[in-house]
Formats: sequence, structure tokens, C-alpha cells
Amino acid sequence: MLFSRSKFLMAAVATVAVALSAPVVAQPAAPAAPAVKERVPTWVFGKRPFMESPRISPDGSKIAVQLARDGKEFLGIIDLNNPGGKPEFIVANNEYRDEGDRTVAGWRWIGNDNVVFTLASRERVFGQRIDVTRLVAYNLKTKKKTPLAWDGATGAADEIGWIDHDTGKFVLERMSNAYGTERWTLPEAVLVDVNTGKFSVLMQPNPVISDWIIDSKGVVRAGTGSDADSGKERLVYRSDGKSAMRTVSNEADKTFTGTQILPQVFLDEPDMAMAFSNKDGFRKLYKVNMKTLELGAPVFERTGYDVEGGVHYNWERSKIIGVRVIEEGVRDHWFDNDWKVIQQVMEDQFGKGNVRIEARDKKDERLIFHVGKPSQPGSYFLFDTRNGKLASIGWTHPLLKEMTLNPMSTVTYTASDGVKIPTVVTMPRHRIGQKNLPVIVMPHGGPFGVRDHEEFGFFPWHQAMAELGYVVLQPNYRGSGGYGKEFVLKGRAKDGYGMRMQDDLNDALTWFGAQGTIDPKRACIMGWSYGGYATARGAQRDPNVWRCAIAGAGVYDFPMMKRFDQRVFGDFGANFQATVDNLNEISSARNTDGKWAPIMIVAGVRDARIPIEQSRTLVSRLKASGKKQGVDFEYIEQPQGTHNLPYEDVHIEWLEAAEKWATRFNPPYIDSDKDKPVPLAARFQRSGANASGK
Repeated sequence: MLFSRSKFLMAAVATVAVALSAPVVAQPAAPAAPAVKERVPTWVFGKRPFMESPRISPDGSKIAVQLARDGKEFLGIIDLNNPGGKPEFIVANNEYRDEGDRTVAGWRWIGNDNVVFTLASRERVFGQRIDVTRLVAYNLKTKKKTPLAWDGATGAADEIGWIDHDTGKFVLERMSNAYGTERWTLPEAVLVDVNTGKFSVLMQPNPVISDWIIDSKGVVRAGTGSDADSGKERLVYRSDGKSAMRTVSNEADKTFTGTQILPQVFLDEPDMAMAFSNKDGFRKLYKVNMKTLELGAPVFERTGYDVEGGVHYNWERSKIIGVRVIEEGVRDHWFDNDWKVIQQVMEDQFGKGNVRIEARDKKDERLIFHVGKPSQPGSYFLFDTRNGKLASIGWTHPLLKEMTLNPMSTVTYTASDGVKIPTVVTMPRHRIGQKNLPVIVMPHGGPFGVRDHEEFGFFPWHQAMAELGYVVLQPNYRGSGGYGKEFVLKGRAKDGYGMRMQDDLNDALTWFGAQGTIDPKRACIMGWSYGGYATARGAQRDPNVWRCAIAGAGVYDFPMMKRFDQRVFGDFGANFQATVDNLNEISSARNTDGKWAPIMIVAGVRDARIPIEQSRTLVSRLKASGKKQGVDFEYIEQPQGTHNLPYEDVHIEWLEAAEKWATRFNPPYIDSDKDKPVPLAARFQRSGANASGK
């Protein structure tokens, strides 16, 4: 920070409670949002955010942000010096569905007049879908769009490693055809002028390097690469911009737990950097000698959690001023005292854990915060540290706005073998205090290194199902990330995938049933990606446990999937998923005879991660085993669907199909319940801009 005025800041931010000013941008067209006691329709939870990923200009005068209008998304500019003015829309932003389609995949400022965005397109090369990326600069003064270093670029050409905002120069990592076909997929580092798109080469491709690491002065200081078949991860390093790179490590991480040390920031001290390591079991921040990779004492650690949520840098990116840790929710921990003061006073106003900084200007005078409880979509606020004024920028969700929905908490239960399993619990707000409620268990994707935490989220499926009247349990089963290396390795054990990891989901029913929270006999399972796999595995392995299953984008035939992964990730990378010896045993599509819980299967034809053949194979084998569509299973194939459910139409279709299947086999309200179904809220009318976005 350029200011060190903690006393002034404390006085300024103390005015937050009374300084809330008018919005700086018009809100989406939606009714006023008083407390809604009636049930919110399921389709509302599939709406795209009104506002996403705001980025503020270096001088703090403008915001580049994704905005939704009439079910479509645009990259737009908000002029902070013109409160209440209409945003300027730069380019439409809709994710690609077909080869040749383009989308905006990210954006940032370079100087005060240029917004640089990534333009991505999906192409088919040698029979395989790949994503091609390029950078485009939009100049606010001339209104012109300039391609940046497109000449000779091949695949990826959008990763920015360093920026000089005063001159408009930046370092870009890109793939190029200038070095022969054998190096088309290897990156060079080039210095680019944002105003002209012209560039010069700083570092040519290296046969063993797939990513360059740039220091705060724009010098290429390190590089990383991996061998897809051996799994060896190489790190090369040099002390300055003149010496040659040399290899400092080249080992395979056979545990797949992220053991490689990568510099986060280079320090002014010779050969010293800051980096993360999990050498002691948990991921911690260390000071490291880059020549020897010798680690000092931890600079920051969080007992019981990996430090994995990200890093906050100073403007020059020469110093780490804070880190983000995902605990029960997202938490920022600041090393800089001024930031500690701001975070504390903002949390005093909005509640602990309910405030996250999203962007700031060069002088740290104007800051953008996201504010919201885990049970709220939340909104973005602009905070001026010079006078303590706080202004609303916009709601995250176009219809829910400031609504507080179903309360969330984190509860740890004990699995049948004694392992502690942290679980995110979402309680239906209309049934608070009731016991023995119906339940939806919702395993997350991944599975390894990923976990759920308390947040409304981009895909609030837990909120949608809780709104229907179900308790929603999201167990962070063994193998989940954030709880240290050993917890991940429990999932990677020979009895993990499809077995003990599956038992953890069943054990949640037993434990929460014993507490009286749920009725274990009124349970369904629902998930996407790995969650889709676990859902189908539950329907196949434990049909007496689950009344129904709702599986999306899952892997159902592991021998088939491993052949696909070997082509995409190599022999070593293909081992990331299932670690058991008998892949047939854990493949639901290879065990379709016998009793199954009723299962709904949803898949996107354009899923680039899980081939559509996985779902088609499962459906074919269910039919061959005598299962009847519409009775034992239902299959929804989304012609425009991808792995990420980016569109309102396919997203809403998934949620409404889940509601229909769950209520058919495991209705949220039955005759013996003392309460009755909650009526729908009249304010949500499904028409025009409030509909699915078609």
C-alpha cells in the first residue's frame, strides 16, 4: 500500500455504516426484493450471475466486469466518475458450444485505457477438440480492438506474466509456429506493446518447459514442465536475466498431492523467493532458496488446513501482503497492517467471513469487495479508503438480489472406520427445528484435491434442493483437498475410489440420522463429474441405501475412460483418477445386472472432459440388463451441453430434471410430515428476461 495511515483508515472505515451511497451502476430489471417467505422456484437457481469478476483500472476510475442482460452476457465498462450511468458493452461473452465458436475467457487492465481480454475458441485438430486462445485489447478512447501478438501464434497465446502499466508493455507466454512443428505446443515468452500488438522474443521455447515464470521486473526467471509418461516435473531457474537456466528439480509426484515447489514471488534477496510446500503434511508458505530449494521456517500456516486459496500481492507483485485460505468458508489473512484494519472493520459491519476483496486500484484508494453470507448470492461494493464511503456496484444474482436463503454450517462426522469427515450442511429454511427430514447427499467433483465449503457459489444446487425442503449434505469424503496430504492419500489408497470414498457418503446418512437431523430411509444422491460417478456407483452398489440417484457428466466405464485419459494426459497422468486394481469392479456400467436405485443420467454432447460415450454406454448396458427407461432410469442428453453447464438453458434443465426425479421417488413432503409444502413465490414470473435465457 502507498498509504500507511492505520489511524486514518480506522476513522474512515468507521463511517461505513452511515456512508452507503447510491449504486454506481443501474441494477438489473427485477422487482424489489423484500424477504420472500414462499418457496423460490428451482429454475431461478440456474440463472446466470448479473455481475461477475469486476476488475478496476489502475487509476480507480473504471471497472471492467461481466454483465448479464436478457439472459446473455457481455464484457462491459462501468465509469465510476459517472454514478448511475449506463455501462458500455464491449463484446458479447457466451461460452462456445460448437467448433469455431468464440467466447471471452478472462480480462484485465493494462494501463487506464486498455482492457485486454482473452478470446477463446474451440477447434477440432487431428480429430480432437482443443481450445485456442488469443489476446485482444480494447482501447476506451479510440474504441478500437487490437489483436495482440497473433502473428505466428498456434494454440495458447493468452497468459500474461508481467505488466508495465505506465508504458503499456507486457510479457506474454504463447505457443508459436516459428520453431517448427515439433515445438508448436511449447511456449515462448514475448514482450508485447498493448497499443500496437507488436512484439519481440524474450525467451525461445525449451523442449522440456511448458510454462515460464516471470519476476516483478519482467525477467523470465524460471520454468516448469512435466513428462506425461514418466510423470517427472521439472523446475529450471536462473538468478538473473543474463545467466542460463539450470534444472533444480526433476522428480515425479507419484502421490499426486502437489509436492513440486513453485515460486510465487521473487524477493530482492539473491536467489530467494516465496513458495508453497506440503512437505510437512499441510501446504504452507515458505521462504525458499531457488538454487537449492532449501526451505526456511514457515512464513504462514493455518492449523488443520492447507493454504490454498490464493495469494494477495502488492501492486508491483514483488511482495506477498496476504493469503486466502478456504476454511469453513473463504478467509483472507493479511500480513499488511492497513489491510488487517480494513478487513476487520468491514467484517464488523457485514459479519465475519462475509467480506472478500476482489480488486483494487494502484494506490489502494478504491477497493471492490464482494459482500454476502454463505446463504446469500451477495453483491459487489466499492469502498473508498480516502473518505470511508461505500457504494453498491451491483447484485451478483439478477433475481435473488439480497435474499438470505437456506442456512449453511460445517459439521464433522465420524466414518465407520474412524476417519473424520467434514461436511457442509444446508438446512431447508422453511423447516428449521424439524427432525428426521428427507435428505440429498451431494458429493463434489474432482475428486482429489477439491472440496466443498460454505458459500452460495456459482452453481447453488445445494440451495435449490434445500429450497424444495431437503436437508443437503456435501461430505468432503477422504481424498478431498484442503485438509492436508494424508487426507488426500486416504482417498488414493487401494480401497479408496468407489469403495471407502463411497462408504463415507453412506456413513453420512448413518451419523446424521443418529442425530435426528435426517431420516436415512428418505435419501437420494446427486452429483456432477466425479459426483456423477459416485451417484451412479451408489445406485449400483447400494440400491437399498438410496431411493433415487441423479448423475451428471460422470465416468461409468473406467477401462474405457483410462484409454481416453492416456491419449490426453499420457500414461502417468491417466493414473490420477482411479487407483484401485480392479477397474471393472468400480465401474457402474460394467455392473448393470441386479437391483439398482432409480437413476437419472444427464450428459452434454459437447463435454470435452468426459466423452458422451460414457453416458451412452451406461444407458445401453442398463437396457441390455432389462432396465426400462422412464421406470428404472431416465436419460437426458443435452445437445448443447458442456462439462461446465455454462448456459442458462442447460443449467436450468439439469436442476428441474433433478427436482422432478427426486420428488418422484423421494418427495420432500409426505403425509406423516407435520408441515405442508411451501407455496411458490409469486414475484418470480418465468417470462422474458426472467426465463431460462432461450
